[in-house]
Amino acid sequence: MTVKEAIQKRRAYRILGPVEIKDEILEELGEAARLAPSCYNNQPWRFIFVRERQRLHELYAALSPGNAWAKKSSLIIAVFGMKKNDCVIGDREYYLFDIGLATAQLILKATEFDMVAHPIAGFSPEKVKEILGIPADAMVITLLIIGKRAKESTTDISQKQIDAEEQRPPRHPASRVYSVDAYSKELDE
Repeated sequence: MTVKEAIQKRRAYRILGPVEIKDEILEELGEAARLAPSCYNNQPWRFIFVRERQRLHELYAALSPGNAWAKKSSLIIAVFGMKKNDCVIGDREYYLFDIGLATAQLILKATEFDMVAHPIAGFSPEKVKEILGIPADAMVITLLIIGKRAKESTTDISQKQIDAEEQRPPRHPASRVYSVDAYSKELDE
């Protein structure tokens, strides 16, 4: 699969089925993230791969009600980092950007494995820290919900979420995403 194919195939599906998560898969996901660029090569990203059933059940308590579908995941990846581990230039805290780069590479690698890697914001960061032993001064940025795409849901999922599975949500037109050589007012539309 080419990078272009992975980008085009990647979707944040919610209707998931189980997938076996072998050590080799974890190693390749970790390697994809590990090789991401970062400010001064500081590599501020940290990931905890949770695949053990009991620990997954503990993490479910940290999910918001709208993410009940995530209980069908085979792996949850806690994505976190600390401001002190990366560049701070003026008011720019690069660790957030750099962790995003590493996470995107991990998501594309999961896509290459024909898995869904759905980042969520609907969780309690404090509960996740407590369950996984993450330091208090770390920021848990997202949880990646990993599984195989399934055709039918066997979990609590809203009709709106089911409908969103059918086709890719609309994307902004290119003129709203980028301009060339100077700022364009179309970027605000």
